[in-house]
Amino acid sequence: MARPTTAARRYAEAAFELAARDDAFDAWAEGLALAARFAADDGVVHVVDNPSIPHADRQAAVGRLLERRVRPGVLNLARLLAQRGRFEILPAVAAEYNRLLNRRRGIVEAVVTSAQPLNAAETKALQARLEAMTGSGVDLRSAVDESLIGGLTVRVGDQLLDASLRGRLERLRHQLAGSSR
Repeated sequence: MARPTTAARRYAEAAFELAARDDAFDAWAEGLALAARFAADDGVVHVVDNPSIPHADRQAAVGRLLERRVRPGVLNLARLLAQRGRFEILPAVAAEYNRLLNRRRGIVEAVVTSAQPLNAAETKALQARLEAMTGSGVDLRSAVDESLIGGLTVRVGDQLLDASLRGRLERLRHQLAGSSR
């Protein structure tokens, strides 16, 4: 059986091709985001992916959740995943679809992790700095990790910029350990 990330990537690529055919990238992104919010709810997944509930009832549940709220293609994808008992991977499908959309638009994804939540001005300044460094738009997400003590880390693609106090202390510890030999 394929890993969920592989399956999510394949479904997202198929959705992306359909969105490209219809020139409806944003509508698909919005529809997948809505479906992903429902699929992240354990109660919904328990009903939709439960093989003991008749197939027609599960399909009807998906229809009630998404009909007239999303494009027909998104609804069909959600129904297909429900039919296959894979409705729970919709958040991963939506995330992968957004990654493909960002790549098409020349936007790089970045994750900033700080010891404390950043305020709006700090986030805006960091995003502007990252856009200047990368030469393209940046989709910036943030996370909090109190173990950083202070400062922040920024991951852009496979690069990690570590400006955290914990990182500085670790580098200092390695320097001191290396000089004592």
